Amino acid sequence: MNDRPVKLIAADSYWVGSFEAMASPCELFMEVDGEAQARQLLNIAAQEAWRIESKFSRYLNDNPVHQINNSGGHPVEVDEEVAQLLDFAQLCWQLSEGLFDITSGVLRRIWRFDGGSQLPSQQQVEQIMPFVGWQKLTWDRPFLTLVEGMEIDFGGIGKEYAVDRTLQLLQQHTDRALLINYGGDICTGGMRLSKQPWSVGIENPSHPDTPKGLLKISRGALATSGDTRRYLMHNGKRYGHLLNPKTGWPIDAASRSATVAAATCTEAGLLATLALLQGPEAETFLQNQDVQYWLTP
Repeated sequence: MNDRPVKLIAADSYWVGSFEAMASPCELFMEVDGEAQARQLLNIAAQEAWRIESKFSRYLNDNPVHQINNSGGHPVEVDEEVAQLLDFAQLCWQLSEGLFDITSGVLRRIWRFDGGSQLPSQQQVEQIMPFVGWQKLTWDRPFLTLVEGMEIDFGGIGKEYAVDRTLQLLQQHTDRALLINYGGDICTGGMRLSKQPWSVGIENPSHPDTPKGLLKISRGALATSGDTRRYLMHNGKRYGHLLNPKTGWPIDAASRSATVAAATCTEAGLLATLALLQGPEAETFLQNQDVQYWLTP
């Protein structure tokens, strides 16, 4: 069990639980009757988020990701949950024609999107690019083999996966209305007693603490991808944190943010990220997906 704090407060017609996980504020809105049930659901959600964080974080040294990233070119056998995420990562790579690549995390060694101004040199980029590229690893379920020096990073899909998994678990305990919000990645379950939708703020990249509008959501999920907090400025040019794994440099002319509505948070997050990876073609891409979206150029 994890001993990090959780907080529960009563609102007008629902309970709001909160905790920290995956470097994000996490919230759980629950339209249930009593404090005991609300606290039970909150604890289930927090434990699941912390479990996923512990299992898939690249910052820990006792989990499957660390074992894979330090395998020295030898095959690693993974469990079913890791295998499912690897299957999904492979699908993302294929659908994006190589632009969504969980091996591109090694580029963080030379890129610092902390609001600073330091760009890596082209030589630094060229030195690290041999370790980027899904096509260079071998995924023969359940065995994953990386070229020595390569790494995988589930950061681009882990939080959305945690949101969907949390909803699945909570719906085993209640059919009442729920809204899960992990750092802006959102999904809903059940129907509110009032029949009214939940209100969710849309992130404003220029003023992160002030939403640029409100969305109404009754069912399904929302996810946002953008450079609001992860960027650098160099000679007056803003570089967002989404990197092109084919070049090692940020996507050129990318939109500031994309919010997408879909059936699951995993699907919404994938489409939002893929849209930004399209650079100036983000809106055309989203129009072709037949989904609701909100794009900030």
